[in-house]
Amino acid sequence: MFMTISTTGTQERPATDLGFLLHKHPGRKQTFSTSHGTAHVVYPEATAERCTAALLLEVDPVALVRRGKGKGRGGSPDAALSQYVNDRPYAASSLLAVALSTVFKSALHGVCNARPERAAEPLPLRIEVPALPARGGVALVEKLFAPLGWSTVEAVPVALDTQFPEWGDSRYVQLVLEGELRLADALRHLYVLLPVLDDAKHYWVSPDEVDKLLRAGEGWLPQHPEQKLITSRYLSRRWGLTRQATERLELARLADADDITVEEIDNAVAEETETEERPTPLSVQRREAILAALRGAGAGRVLDLGCGQGQLVQAMLKDVKFTEIVGVDVSVRALTIASRRLKLDRMGERQAERVSLLQGSLTYTDKRLAGYDAAVLSEVIEHLDLPRLPALEYAVFGSARPRTVVVTTPNVEYNVRWEALPAGHVRHGDHRFEWTRQEFRDWAGTVAERHGYGVEFVPVGPDDPEVGPPTQMAVFTMTEKPGTEKPSAEKTSKDKTSAENVKEAKVA
Repeated sequence: MFMTISTTGTQERPATDLGFLLHKHPGRKQTFSTSHGTAHVVYPEATAERCTAALLLEVDPVALVRRGKGKGRGGSPDAALSQYVNDRPYAASSLLAVALSTVFKSALHGVCNARPERAAEPLPLRIEVPALPARGGVALVEKLFAPLGWSTVEAVPVALDTQFPEWGDSRYVQLVLEGELRLADALRHLYVLLPVLDDAKHYWVSPDEVDKLLRAGEGWLPQHPEQKLITSRYLSRRWGLTRQATERLELARLADADDITVEEIDNAVAEETETEERPTPLSVQRREAILAALRGAGAGRVLDLGCGQGQLVQAMLKDVKFTEIVGVDVSVRALTIASRRLKLDRMGERQAERVSLLQGSLTYTDKRLAGYDAAVLSEVIEHLDLPRLPALEYAVFGSARPRTVVVTTPNVEYNVRWEALPAGHVRHGDHRFEWTRQEFRDWAGTVAERHGYGVEFVPVGPDDPEVGPPTQMAVFTMTEKPGTEKPSAEKTSKDKTSAENVKEAKVA
């Protein structure tokens, strides 16, 4: 990854003073070791009129993997190859931010014994970052940098492929910042906002990150209009740390006002602390809604179809009303993680008799799944290509035929409420589609009519009066006896044996 810092000057106040401010001599190439690679500082140009310092960070992908943080966005283990195939060596991120603080530590703190007056005054600066991940797009880049005194904030989207313009733009931008700022302030802006725009960090966020944020944000973050977003993303959405940082930033903001007393500051923060409640994550609200629907249906034997890493299975095990729980997933890796999460190897005999994990594809019929009280498809259907949905429909509603089926899926209308989600993007890279409320109701109504079920719809999460809830849930209840379902054209091509299912899943 690469970035340049340029400034202009005169014979009396030469631009090469940038070398003193950065504590890096323009006449020498310098190399520094970092925890994830090697940083190089060179000067492509160094004259009295114009001086440019370039920071090149060579990231070692193997070092990322060894440290267990090279797994892609937010350290997610979803993709098996993401530890080795990712954008970490090329796109500006928290890796570059850490390199900045390591290589330009004195400049970041505004310390320059050789030219103290130059360190304290604004300089005409131009900063360029050729590849910057921006989860939020050009608009978010401008919202973050424009209030900080930069006269020019230019973020040009990078095309996915210049030979195929119809593919559209990637999530990366070419960033150019211009303005008269102190060098220390400019570096602190980058140190905080690079990982914020990437919305990920390559290392575990510990409590001392709050102190780092407040030091780097001194003088600008307390008044920033996007303070809430910056704080949340910088601290990887860890609620406790975000709340602590927010309270301390509020103290700093109030202390800057001459007419506010210390007692008023303490009272203001105390009042906010007492009334603020920890938000419940949407994933937790979704599980609670599913469990409520299963209990309402009186289900004892339940299938979790597309169980992933076993979060819902784990929640059901805590309720003795669920006497048999079966998790099914096509991914062996996901089932392995689920087994570890549930501690199946250490589980007591009576508890172990209640749960089992099976590998299988949900687009093929499977005799092992017949005869259960209920089945759950939680955030599953949107991961299938639309032409494959009829196969899943018949496998679940036509072949397995549980008395109750609970289906949840994102509500695409609510996406406008996610400030960090670019317009037109789905919530997850593997989502093949996301439906509006009407599209989901049309699909669910057709499925229910075809297979002899009734269906009710339940909002999950805050039900926005304009765009609805973030998650939509359908609860199907069988109204016809088993064996009376209407025939499907898919049946003859999809009705395979259990052994064939496993073989097909492995090939997939």
